[in-house]
Amino acid sequence: MIGRLSGSLAAVQPPNLLVDVQGVGYEVLAPMTTIFELPALGQPVVLHTHLAVSETAQQLYGFIREADRALFRTLIKVNGVGPKMALAILSGLDGAALARCVSEDNVAALVKVPGVGKKTAERLIIELRDKLAPQFGDSNDIPLMAASAEPKVDHAGEAESALAALGYKPTEATKMVARAAKEQPEADSATLIRLALKSMAPA
Repeated sequence: MIGRLSGSLAAVQPPNLLVDVQGVGYEVLAPMTTIFELPALGQPVVLHTHLAVSETAQQLYGFIREADRALFRTLIKVNGVGPKMALAILSGLDGAALARCVSEDNVAALVKVPGVGKKTAERLIIELRDKLAPQFGDSNDIPLMAASAEPKVDHAGEAESALAALGYKPTEATKMVARAAKEQPEADSATLIRLALKSMAPA
């Protein structure tokens, strides 16, 4: 079991990361809440990881905070919620926002997450009601992902690809990014993703 990675950040292509640990590159999937807090490329990074093993693949999921990994592990124990859906949930909602959804029975906010239907949202609320401790601080102002040294030409395209990788339909991702771009026309891809996800989160 790989529970922690400590190395340098080699590449970021949301939601995929590549972490170089003494010359070995580990491919990791991370929620946007983690990606927004990553250091610049080439800088040291420590990720708390979860290894998901299936019949067809082994995949590492990484998180900046242990609390986020604990929440991810809690989510995948809910019937009908797999690692991919849990990743999408934690990309659109941080711990505090998810706790608010659960405490307020906010099904409408949860069904905005790709792959989460009404029944799954209701199940999440029921099963998480007594499991979400008040340890998740409010983090409405999520730090932006550190920019790479290389210029990015198509910020909107990169943002759309990242949202699609999280499970949003291409047409929906395009609309979300377009709204974000209208709000901040000169935004980079990380900012567009943050704004797009924030528009889907509960107020």
